[in-house]
Amino acid sequence: MLGLTAAYELSKRGHQVSVFERGPVLGGQASTFNVGGARLERGYHHLFTNDYDFISLADELGLGSRIQWIPSKVGVFVNGRIFDFVTPLDLLKFNPISLIDRVRLGLVALNLQRNRNWKKYEGITAREWITKWAGRRNYDVVWGPLLRGKFGDAADEVGMVWFWGKVFLRFASRKKGTGREVLGYPIGSWGEIIDRLEERIRGQGGQIYTSCAVQRIAVNGERVVGLDIPSLAGSSGSSLQPFDIVVATTPSNVFVRLLPEYPEEEAAKLRSVRYHAAILVVLVLKHPLSHIYWLSVSDRSLPFVAVIQQTNFMPPQHYGGKHIVYLSTYLGRENPMYHMTPDELFNHYVPHLQRINPRFDPSWIEERYYHREDAAQPIITTNYLSRLPRVRTNFKGLYLCNTTHVYPEDRGTNYAVRLGRRVTQLILEDTGSGSLELGRNAIPDSYTSLAS
Repeated sequence: MLGLTAAYELSKRGHQVSVFERGPVLGGQASTFNVGGARLERGYHHLFTNDYDFISLADELGLGSRIQWIPSKVGVFVNGRIFDFVTPLDLLKFNPISLIDRVRLGLVALNLQRNRNWKKYEGITAREWITKWAGRRNYDVVWGPLLRGKFGDAADEVGMVWFWGKVFLRFASRKKGTGREVLGYPIGSWGEIIDRLEERIRGQGGQIYTSCAVQRIAVNGERVVGLDIPSLAGSSGSSLQPFDIVVATTPSNVFVRLLPEYPEEEAAKLRSVRYHAAILVVLVLKHPLSHIYWLSVSDRSLPFVAVIQQTNFMPPQHYGGKHIVYLSTYLGRENPMYHMTPDELFNHYVPHLQRINPRFDPSWIEERYYHREDAAQPIITTNYLSRLPRVRTNFKGLYLCNTTHVYPEDRGTNYAVRLGRRVTQLILEDTGSGSLELGRNAIPDSYTSLAS
C-alpha cells in the first residue's frame, strides 16, 4: 500500500512511474484471496475512526461509500474463559484481577488515551511502565502475556511508545457516550481499493510488474541510477532498468542486501532492525467458534496470540454463509512453530481451539489456508526514534520507507498510505516539481527529522 500510494500520487503529478512487486499479486499484507464468493485479506484488516489517510484515499478513488462502520465485539481469553471487553462495564466484570486492579487498568488506559506526548516514554520499557502504574497483577494477567505473545523473548525490551500507540489508537475509535469501539471495513475488501489504485496508476501512464524481483539497486557515485531486474533483461542482455528516483519499501535488512555499496555505519543500523514473522492460519468453518470478533489470548499455554473471527464483524452471508476465523501468531525464526509445515501447525493448533470452544470439532473445518509474512512486525525497543534510518538515504534520488517509519504508531494500511504520501512530498521537494497538499495530515516533526 505504501508503494502503490506513492506511485499513484507521483503519476498523478506527471512523473513516469514503474512499480515492481516480487509477489504474484499487489497489496502485500493487505492482498486478498477468494473465500465463499468474496475476497478476504490474507491478514485481518480493519479501520479505526481516525484512519484519515486511508479514508481520504478511498474517497478520492470513489470508494469512500463502500466503507461500513460496525460496532466491534472484543474479548480476552484468560483462565479458560472468554471475557467480553466491549464497554467500560465489562472491565468491572473482569474478575481474574481484583476490583482495585480493574480500576487501575481503566485509569491507566484513560491516561494513555488523553496523553499525546509519546516522546516522554522513549526511554522506558512497556514492562517497567505498566508494572509501575497499572500494577504487577495487571501486567502478569493482562498485558504481559499479550506482549510475550507478540514479541516472544523480546517482550521485556519492547518500548513504552509502542504500547502507548496501541492504547491511544484503540481508544480513539470508541464512540463518545457509549464507550463502544467502532471499526470500519470496505465492503469489497482491501482488494477493491488496491484494484482501483492499480487502475488509476496505469491510467496515469504508470507501469506495474508483479512476480518481478529486484536483484540490486544500482548506484553510480553519489546517486541512484536504476534497478537490476533479471526477468526484464532486453535483447541486449542487460537487466539494468534506468531510473533517476527509486523508492524502496522493503524491510530494512532486505534493503541492505539490495545495495552492497551502502555506507557501513548506516548499513549496520539497518541490519540491527529486528522483525518478527506473522503466521496466519485461516479457517473456514461450518459453525462459529465464538461470539467475539477480536479475541486477545492472555494465556501463553495457547500457541496463538489472537483469534479473529471475521464473520463476527462482516456477516457470514458475505462469505456464502461460511464462518471465517484467523489464528494469529507472531514469532522469531528460532521458534519451532516457524519451521512447521502448514499441516504440522494446523495439527498443533486444533486441541487448543477446543479450549476456546469445548464444542469445537475438526469436522467443522471446510477449508484452511496458511500465510506467513517474515518481516511483519518490527520489534520496537526503547529510544527507537534515535535508531530509525533516514528516509532520504546517502544516495541522491534513493529513498527508503517501510514499516519502521510508522513510529510512533504501529504498522497498518492507514500509515502505509500516510508514508506513501509523505515520501511523495519529499520527492516533490527534492525535484522542485511541486508540493503535496496534505491538509489535516501535515507532516509531524518526528517524520521531518527522519527525512533529514
